[in-house]
Amino acid sequence: MPADPSTPPPRSPKDTFITVYGRKPVLEALDDPTLKVDKVILADTAHGEPVRAITAAARARGVPVQRASAHRVKVLAGNGRHDQGVLADVVAPRMAPLAEFLDGLGSRPASVLVLDRVTNPANVGMVLRSATAAGLDGVLLPRRGVPSIDPLVVKASAGVAFSAPVLRSATAEEGCAELRAAGFAVFGLDAGGQSLLDAALPERVALVLGNETDGLSPAVRAELDGTLAIPMHGGVESLNVASAAAVAAYELLRRRS
Repeated sequence: MPADPSTPPPRSPKDTFITVYGRKPVLEALDDPTLKVDKVILADTAHGEPVRAITAAARARGVPVQRASAHRVKVLAGNGRHDQGVLADVVAPRMAPLAEFLDGLGSRPASVLVLDRVTNPANVGMVLRSATAAGLDGVLLPRRGVPSIDPLVVKASAGVAFSAPVLRSATAEEGCAELRAAGFAVFGLDAGGQSLLDAALPERVALVLGNETDGLSPAVRAELDGTLAIPMHGGVESLNVASAAAVAAYELLRRRS
């Protein structure tokens, strides 16, 4: 029987859940009533009082607990040194594939940040916190080139990562192309551009933040409508990418207000 073309394709778990690993982070997620935990996976080798506490907390909330090989847990966690034989999949209610977000947007205006090869988990977490606080519609985190949302990102976001409006695409350049096709003007933040504070911006806009060292990638530059700069004074050459994201997010909020 052919698939119904109106039915969206099934989501990848990576576009639905944030995987938390380590005994303390998993127990904290289970103890947080604001978080919906889909399941807990324990390595066959994981035992002791902390594991019993996790199992009891999961049972109290009706969260399924599965056992798997230690190797399987390391693969799922994506971090073989710090998983401690335990992980949990936490539902991220505002995470969505970019195409799904655009389909649901209709003709409404929207403001989005895009991360292009931003590699420091602390920066990713702080960008998510600032963008969420400013009420932006999304932060595009490509599946390649940007760290996954792990406990380091969650910690840097002060927990906001779980509820942040995260959008997913394969790469930053593919995401930028999709945004432009949906009527977004896509600008990169770059020191050589026009002042962000003075530029005329349309109702649908995406601002791209580049790598901490190298800035915007050539592939992403090819998808841009132009570049914008945050004005610098006092001999300061640039801002940390997380600081730049905060300035950009609140400039977009100011314009919408």
